[in-house]
Amino acid sequence: MEKTLASKLIYQGRAVKLRLDTVETANGRQTTREIVEHSDCIAIIAIDRDDNVLLVKQFRKPVEKELLEIPAGGIDPGESPKEAVCREMREETGYLPQKIKRLGGFYSAPGYCTEYLHLYLATDLVPSQLFAEDTESISLVRVPISQIPGLIASEKICDAKSIAGLLTYLESQKGQAPG
Repeated sequence: MEKTLASKLIYQGRAVKLRLDTVETANGRQTTREIVEHSDCIAIIAIDRDDNVLLVKQFRKPVEKELLEIPAGGIDPGESPKEAVCREMREETGYLPQKIKRLGGFYSAPGYCTEYLHLYLATDLVPSQLFAEDTESISLVRVPISQIPGLIASEKICDAKSIAGLLTYLESQKGQAPG
C-alpha cells in the first residue's frame, strides 16, 4: 500500500483529468504518481444470429491508425451500465440487444489510469440505429467467432479491451454447445 500525502489536479478536460499524487511507499520513500482519472466504461461482445462477432473499425488519433475493436464507450451520468450497452450498441453498430449478460470487468491501464470497463455479452440483436456525432466514421465488421484467435495472434485486433473482452468471452464458451 502507498499512503497519499498530497494530490494536485494538473489538468481537467472533457474526458479525462490528470492529477499528480505525492505518495509514501511501504518502505517510507516519497515519490510521485501521475494518475489519469477516467470514468467507468462498458465494453461489449456482440454476437449476431450467425455466430459472428460485431466489431467496429475506427481511426484512433493517439496511435494514428485505424483499429478493429469491440464496441465500447462511456457510461453517461445517471445511466446504468446496461443502459450504456444499449445506447453504445445502437450508436456504433445500429443494433439493439434483446439479451444482455455481464461477463465480468477489468481495469484498462491500472498503472496510471482509474478507468474500469464493465464487460457485457449482447445477443438477440435487432436493427435499431441511434446516431451520435462521434460515430460517423465507425464502420461495422462482422467476424466469425472462429477467426477471433487468429486476428488477435496476428495483431489485427490489438487493443487491450478487445483482446481481454474477446478472450474472456471465448473462455466462457468452452464446453458449451454452439448456438
